[in-house]
Amino acid sequence: MTVLIVGGSGFLGAELVRQARTAGHRTVATYANRPGDASPAAWYPLDLRDTGSLGAVMAEVSPHLVLNVSSGAADWAVTAEGPIQLAMVAARYGTRMVHVSSDAVFSGARVHYDESCLPDPVTPYGAAKAAAETGVLAVHPTAVVARTSLIIGHGRSTHERIVHRLASGGDGALFTDDIRCPVHVADLAAALLELAWMDVAGIHHLAGADALSRHELGILIARRDGLDASRLPTGLRAESALPGALDVRLDSRAARRILRTTLRGARQFCTEPE
Repeated sequence: MTVLIVGGSGFLGAELVRQARTAGHRTVATYANRPGDASPAAWYPLDLRDTGSLGAVMAEVSPHLVLNVSSGAADWAVTAEGPIQLAMVAARYGTRMVHVSSDAVFSGARVHYDESCLPDPVTPYGAAKAAAETGVLAVHPTAVVARTSLIIGHGRSTHERIVHRLASGGDGALFTDDIRCPVHVADLAAALLELAWMDVAGIHHLAGADALSRHELGILIARRDGLDASRLPTGLRAESALPGALDVRLDSRAARRILRTTLRGARQFCTEPE
C-alpha cells in the first residue's frame, strides 16, 4: 500500500511517516517550505493552493491513502480551500482520504462536544478549519474528518517547548482557564492510520481522555522533564488579547468504542516513559 502524507514535514506528519513505514507501507510525504526530519520513500514540494501541483503529485504517487495533516494557520486559501481541492483530486482518483481538523471549530459555549455538534468557530483559523470539514465531506463523502486537540509528545510539540522556555524564565504565561483534551502524537497517529483502513466515513473525535488547562498540562510536562513547575507563570486567557475559545472538551467516546488504539490522557502519558 502507498500512503501519501500531506504535511509530512510537521510534528504529526513526521510521526505518521514513521508509523506508516513501520507498518510496511510505501510512504511518501509532502512539504510546503522544506522537507522535515522524517524519512519517507520520497519528498514532494506541494502548495495546496496549486491544483495543478496537486494533480501532478497524485498522478505520480498514485496512493491508496492520502492523509492531510497540513497546517496553514488562518490562511483561508491554504487551510480552508486547500483541503477541499485535495479532496476533489482524491475523489477523482478514488483514493481513500483522512483529513485532520481541530477543536478550534468550536466556541466553547457548550464545553462538551461530540461529533453531532455543529461548528461555531470564533477565530479565523477555526472558521477555515470548519469550512474545510464541510467542503471535504461534500466533495469526498467517504472521507474521514478527524478532529483533535493539543498534540503533545517526545518533547517536540509547541506546548512542550513553551513550557521549557517559561521554566527557564522566558516571558509569557500558561492560562488556567484555557482547557482542552491533549492527545499524545503517537496515539493520534496510530488512531488516524487505524481509521484510514476501517469502513468508516464522516467526522470522528480523536482527543485525550483528560481535560486540562494549559497550566495543568505545563505542570505535568515540567515534572516529567525534571523542571521546576513552580516557575511556570499563570494567567487568564479571558483577560488577554488573544482570541479563541476557553473551554473546549472533545468527546471521543464514539471513536474509543471502535478503535484498538488507546487515546491516553495527559495524566497518563506524561508519567510514562516515551
